[in-house]
Amino acid sequence: MAVEKHTPILVVDDYKTMVRIVRNLLHQLGFEDVDEANDGASALAKLRARRFGLVISDWAMEPMNGLELLQQVRADPELKAMPFIMITAENRKDRVSKAEQAGANSYIVK
Repeated sequence: MAVEKHTPILVVDDYKTMVRIVRNLLHQLGFEDVDEANDGASALAKLRARRFGLVISDWAMEPMNGLELLQQVRADPELKAMPFIMITAENRKDRVSKAEQAGANSYIVK
């Protein structure tokens, strides 16, 4: 999964501090076009309104969590090929397995 520096990236997390941390890390890596959403439902609306090259999403959010967002993205013919990285505080094997089965390209434990 190669992502160009000019690629728009969507960071999805309901915790503003985490969004700021991820955004700052991406900026340090040279990515400037970074947008954000605070839950899966608002992220899905943004994904359908604009082309993004990567989604980095937290798992635990309401009303639509990251796994549900990933499932919606993979079910949408326009979005299904989009690289998707899941971030979570949980390192349980069943969580990693669920994310992989749903089509996550990568899984990061924070």
